[in-house]
Amino acid sequence: MNWWGKLSLPQTLTLGFLVIILIGSGLLTLPISSQDGTAISYIDALFTATSATCVTGMTVVNTALHWSIFGKTVILILIEIGGLGFMTFAVLMFVFMGRKVNLTTQLLTQQSLNLESFANIRSVVFLVIRLSLAIQLLGVGLLMVDFYPKYGLIQGLSCSIFHSINAFCNAGFDLFDNSLVQFQNDPYLLFVLTCLIISGSLGFLVWKDLLLYRKDHFLSLHTKLALTTYLGLIGISFIVYLLTEGNFSENPHLTLFQRLMNTYFMAVTPRTAGFYTYPYTKISMGGMFFTMILMLIGGTPGSTAGGIKSTTVDILLIRVWATLRGKRDATFMGRRFTNENISRSLTLVFLVFVVLSVATLILTVTESIPKRFGIEYILFDVVSAFGTTGLSLGLTPHLTLIGKLIFMVLMFMGRVGIFTVMYSLLNSKHPEDAFRYPKENVMIG
Repeated sequence: MNWWGKLSLPQTLTLGFLVIILIGSGLLTLPISSQDGTAISYIDALFTATSATCVTGMTVVNTALHWSIFGKTVILILIEIGGLGFMTFAVLMFVFMGRKVNLTTQLLTQQSLNLESFANIRSVVFLVIRLSLAIQLLGVGLLMVDFYPKYGLIQGLSCSIFHSINAFCNAGFDLFDNSLVQFQNDPYLLFVLTCLIISGSLGFLVWKDLLLYRKDHFLSLHTKLALTTYLGLIGISFIVYLLTEGNFSENPHLTLFQRLMNTYFMAVTPRTAGFYTYPYTKISMGGMFFTMILMLIGGTPGSTAGGIKSTTVDILLIRVWATLRGKRDATFMGRRFTNENISRSLTLVFLVFVVLSVATLILTVTESIPKRFGIEYILFDVVSAFGTTGLSLGLTPHLTLIGKLIFMVLMFMGRVGIFTVMYSLLNSKHPEDAFRYPKENVMIG
């Protein structure tokens, strides 16, 4: 079809995700997808398919009670495709069919995985698939140690598979009534899940560097920055939640170690995972505000996580610090960030601010806010949707039709990437101007 060849790379990538979501929503509307055999409304099926493909975890129906085994399987497949990138599976399909991966497919895969350089796409895709399967299978085995004694072989295995995939892909769907609140006193389970979450949100380029370090003795600037930020954010988050939540001291049934593990779990999950062991409706306002910051930051580029990405925040912080010190360049570990890096980071943050502001403004008109809450009731869920986190203060299950549409757009932009979506809509492929205007400064600050 000629029209397909005329699409730009961002348009093809965006359209690919839309097709996956539409196929998934169609399957979820089938009576076989529901436990009671009745078809769910299409808008709710579309919302669930979007949430799964965008690895968010926001739900308008109870995942455990509503969906049948078929429905849950569809959700898991959507999560895997969304988490690893549909172009990864496209390349894998080309290889199994014995077909050569053409240049367009390689470019799309490069953009889908946020690859900076044009590397051997086939080898990168196989690394992503092998690494993902290995970590998720290991996660299933480790979770079975905990779930098997509690639920038996069949249910324990299904719970292990479902939560291993969700944790690694940072999706946040669960098979329990109230996320993981009932496992507050289970440090082993919380530790395994955080390991899976971290593994998925570090990014495949970081894993590639780490796995090849013994051979190459080299870590890219991206990997150094990502690891430094990730570990730093976990440490800062742990301390902040200790201060704001009092180490969950109001739960006397938990030992000190169990409270520390719950605090650590809370420090890891808000960046995009969506699991919780303590309802966010009960945390302090300081803890809630800090959680929104973490959800907005998200994980590492090229990972299963969402948000504006940690490296974006890093670049801007380093640039600000350099400016305040009167330095010309923004540097890190003996390397200088390019002006393009800094410009894209600033543009991204501004676009996100505009999108979240407009979405929040509309939702304050269309949605009802309970008396005990303020604007945070809407803003928290808005940030969670864009950050593909899946946490909620209770708004999501009660969204109006307009609210569901807005949240689907936010989840889609958060996963596919706001630049990709904007480039698709604006068809941004024009060459640079042949001339440049004279420079002139204006007053700032």
